[in-house]
Amino acid sequence: MASMLLTQRLACSFQRNYRLLVPGSRHISQAAAKVDVEFDYDGPLMKTEVPGPRSRELMKQLNIIQNADAVHFFCNYEESRGNYLVDVDGNRMLDLYSQISSVPIGYSHPALMKLVQQPQNVSTFINRPALGILPPENFVEKLRESLISVAPKGMSQLITMACGSCSNENAFKTIFMWYRSKERGQTGFSKEELETCMVNQVEDLIVKYRKKKKTVAGIIVEPIQSEGGDNHASDDFFRKLRDISRKHGCAFLVDEVQTGGGCTGKFWAHEHWGLDDPADVMTFSKKMMTGGFFHKEEFRPNAPYRIFNTWLGDPSKNLLLAEVINVIKREDLLSNAAHAGKALITGLLDLQARYPQFISRVRGRGTFCSFDTPEESIRNKLILIARNKGVVLGGCGDKSIRFRPTLVFRDHHAHLFLNIFSDILADFK
Repeated sequence: MASMLLTQRLACSFQRNYRLLVPGSRHISQAAAKVDVEFDYDGPLMKTEVPGPRSRELMKQLNIIQNADAVHFFCNYEESRGNYLVDVDGNRMLDLYSQISSVPIGYSHPALMKLVQQPQNVSTFINRPALGILPPENFVEKLRESLISVAPKGMSQLITMACGSCSNENAFKTIFMWYRSKERGQTGFSKEELETCMVNQVEDLIVKYRKKKKTVAGIIVEPIQSEGGDNHASDDFFRKLRDISRKHGCAFLVDEVQTGGGCTGKFWAHEHWGLDDPADVMTFSKKMMTGGFFHKEEFRPNAPYRIFNTWLGDPSKNLLLAEVINVIKREDLLSNAAHAGKALITGLLDLQARYPQFISRVRGRGTFCSFDTPEESIRNKLILIARNKGVVLGGCGDKSIRFRPTLVFRDHHAHLFLNIFSDILADFK
């Protein structure tokens, strides 16, 4: 995947850039506001280059066991708090990448720390059941408190999974079953069909792939094409895409694995579109703590084990997600994402005007922002320099830098980053 290739290239760049020093930040605009989140740090603190000596040693050890070329650095999660990631060398960095967009409300949030320490929750974290056949007594209750409480419009059905990949794979399978069921007229399989389907399929596939005409069971789209370079489209484009899927009898699947969970200012990014007919299926993961997909009633499997794996998610993640949703509502973090995103975009546009040779095509929705650099080598170098100045950024596409902060990322964090990055651009060669 594009992200894997980028990680590999960045990792190689790390090896060539140990010579980078750790210069102090020169803030050229107003200082960042005082910390307003009880568990947040007040700013970056750099002690070594990144990766530092301890990280490099651990990378060597890991590489004996497995290929460790993708590793950026090793982390100290006990010391990481709020918007700040601390590495094993004691470097404290403002994390605007948040584990590839998967940390919803910051590191070690007090509400989640309290939750995992409660005696009544110990069993949930220790015993991981095969949910498809042996769910715990409180499974339905916890689903209602977590995922069902934020179900997208028009989708009453839910299947939980472990990650984004298996969520999408099983959503595809669900659509294929729905489409074939429509073709068959909702009838079941005969005994002969069940016995011959596998051997007959070999010849059937050969014949099918010799023909150019192929049917389409569904259309899948991301609200913002993330790994491909943070590419946006208008709300009207998505509405028309929905119309096309309806016209041709195709399912409409929205992949909210990276855009879901509130970072765009709405809980689900596709809520911005104003669809008159809701999507048929929607996948999620990352900030949602667990994977899975919502779908309409008509996509419900008509037999057991049609959509199945051993775990089908993890009850402990539903427990955590329920508390995450409580925090989002209590602290009005959807509004915060919109507000902080506006501060970030405004600042990026200002930097684009001042440094057009380095920044172009600033874009974003909420804090889900990005911009382009002239070429991949410049993008990678900027990410490395920023990391050594105390800011963790991510890349996407061929030459873009993307922002995936937590939902507790606020205006003063945006200003802090903008000041640091302005200094970087001013000195960049």
